[in-house]
Amino acid sequence: MNQVATKKEGALSTNLFEADANQGAQNISQEDLALPFLKVLGQLSPEVNKTHGKYVEGAEPGKIINTVTNELYSNINVIPVFYKRQYIEWQDRGQSTGAPVAIHEADSDIVSTTTRDKSFKDRLPNGNYLENTASHFVILMGDSPTTALISMKATQLKVSRKWNSMMMGIKLQGKNGLFTPPTYSHIYNLKTVQMSNDKGTWFGWDVAKIGPVSDKSIYDIAKNFAERVGKGEVQAKHGSEETSSTPY
Repeated sequence: MNQVATKKEGALSTNLFEADANQGAQNISQEDLALPFLKVLGQLSPEVNKTHGKYVEGAEPGKIINTVTNELYSNINVIPVFYKRQYIEWQDRGQSTGAPVAIHEADSDIVSTTTRDKSFKDRLPNGNYLENTASHFVILMGDSPTTALISMKATQLKVSRKWNSMMMGIKLQGKNGLFTPPTYSHIYNLKTVQMSNDKGTWFGWDVAKIGPVSDKSIYDIAKNFAERVGKGEVQAKHGSEETSSTPY
């Protein structure tokens, strides 16, 4: 009896699953999916607080977390596919619903209406504040590569600019001379490092180039994701919990 039961519970053939690929998901659109954020955990992150409802076992400051799966990493390999910088408008904590009040494009003149307050926040006339936010849409490498988003703000904007410079600095020799390959042509390793200034200490990102993508199927996944983001088919749903916990 035990042998029969074990056989029934065994894994089915992959060929069977492939024959019914995508069935059951016909009505699932991008609006119904949560794009994972990859964020650095800090001292105040709810995931590291054992008394908080969002506590994740094994979470500690300096770890990287996938906000959808709650997987924890010491470092990650990613392919950057699309970059976008925006000004995200927030209400103060306690008043906020956890979602942005509005998202303004990088070329918006709304920044000119702000005033820097004593806590170094750019305040709008309505009392809300703006965060200059760099969004890096990526493919998270692994056994099953997935799409994700890395959001950088405050002190991490310097890291974002460095990463962008690394991407733009890659030159390859083509039939018409040197050219800059697409950002999704190369893989990067991201880990966390401790940072500090006169306001405190925190963990931030550190980026290093690994090398070119060698798997055509992975390259196609990255290219497709880049095109979807570029067309506006993929939207980042920023929330106060998903942004980096960098305090400064």
